[in-house]
Amino acid sequence: MSKPTKLKLWLVMNGIKQEWLSAQTGLPSNTVSRIVNGQTPTLRNAQKIARALGTTVDELWPLEEEEKK
Repeated sequence: MSKPTKLKLWLVMNGIKQEWLSAQTGLPSNTVSRIVNGQTPTLRNAQKIARALGTTVDELWPLEEEEKK
């Protein structure tokens, strides 16, 4: 089983449903689902998601070097 993404953990910890995120961002639900499950989003989609969640792209998708710290 693969490690959950930071985005997935963020949604679970804040009680946010993927359907809500899809509605807030205007992204199709299947796109949101793929991103939540590990697909790398486009920069624009990452920005939409981060803004909807009141956080930053860096917080949700840190650089690999930062994850190891």
